[in-house]
Amino acid sequence: MRKNIVITGASSGLGEEMARQFAAKGRNLGLCARRTDRLEALKAELEKQYPDIKVSIKALDVNDHDQVFEVIKAFKAEFGQLDRMIVNAGMGKGAGIGKGYFAANKMTAETNYIAAMAQCEAAMEIFREQNNGHLVTISSMSAIRGMPGAMTSYASSKAALVALTEGIRADVMRKPIAVSCIMPGYIRSELNEKVKDTPYMVDTVPGVKAMVKQIEKEVGSAYVPWWPWAPLGYVMKRLPLKWLRYLL
Repeated sequence: MRKNIVITGASSGLGEEMARQFAAKGRNLGLCARRTDRLEALKAELEKQYPDIKVSIKALDVNDHDQVFEVIKAFKAEFGQLDRMIVNAGMGKGAGIGKGYFAANKMTAETNYIAAMAQCEAAMEIFREQNNGHLVTISSMSAIRGMPGAMTSYASSKAALVALTEGIRADVMRKPIAVSCIMPGYIRSELNEKVKDTPYMVDTVPGVKAMVKQIEKEVGSAYVPWWPWAPLGYVMKRLPLKWLRYLL
């Protein structure tokens, strides 16, 4: 059992709900994010509900790469061993390329890919030293194809994360280190709370339950929830680009 789990971006959305669901399974949690007030409230909630687990919180801006290494090493020192690292922190700002929003598109790309690489690097250093561990990255169904408009930078950064994760998995296939990439469809969270009338949207709790199930299986990769995203994924890979924008 992966007893000690670190989750980045744990102050809201999918990260916050993953913390709740892993706490219910009796896991110790290292939770980090920029908004420490939210982490404090979550820590108090979880420790009251599950007094037998340990919950540690730390401030972390994943775009401060030196801090990423410091925080992950600090969690490892505190718990004694790091069993699972969930690279969850991300963002979705942006606009169509060439529309004058380079700063927002750049920030999304750096947060979702470069910062994720830093988190993977920090965790894998520990896992290689331990010769054990489970690295999990949270990508997106949008990684399957190039997406138009505001989704372009986000989708391409998540596609890069898929490739990064697969490369890491290939590198440690003969070691007792598991590497998983989870690709959620539309799961309600703070990232998309203002989006209305989105097809296939599922609520946070059941959506994250599907994510946690696949994480616990330590699959190489998974579309979640399976329905409708696994069949849609098959279609998305093959659909002519001019039709893709009407599917999602």
